[in-house]
Amino acid sequence: EVQLAESGGGLVQPGGSLRLSCTASGFTFRNYAMSWFRQAPGNEREGVAAIDSDGSISYADSVKGRFTISQDNAKNTLYLQMNSLKPEDTAMYYCAADVGIPFRWLLLQKEYDNWGQGTQVTVSS
Repeated sequence: EVQLAESGGGLVQPGGSLRLSCTASGFTFRNYAMSWFRQAPGNEREGVAAIDSDGSISYADSVKGRFTISQDNAKNTLYLQMNSLKPEDTAMYYCAADVGIPFRWLLLQKEYDNWGQGTQVTVSS
């Protein structure tokens, strides 16, 4: 069974940085699209960044230039480096994985069947 576990969240001041990790097991990592989503209380879950099985990357406009998604296939781990954090980045961040997702749909929640439990990111002074 596919299992995903996020870590690395915490409290950071505006302008600060955090690096999130997602460790994966139970599937062939190289065949899956991997992504980060986030959800604040009362808001919809939104796609933040994704990397396809061929290495293609997609970012939400709100994080372009600030966040970087990467993966280490040998460690079955996905990362999200978050720089220049803003209060509006505050949310629970989730890792998701699935196969056969067209590139243009990588940041759509409904395309993913496998999710981690999330890690909280709070940006506040």
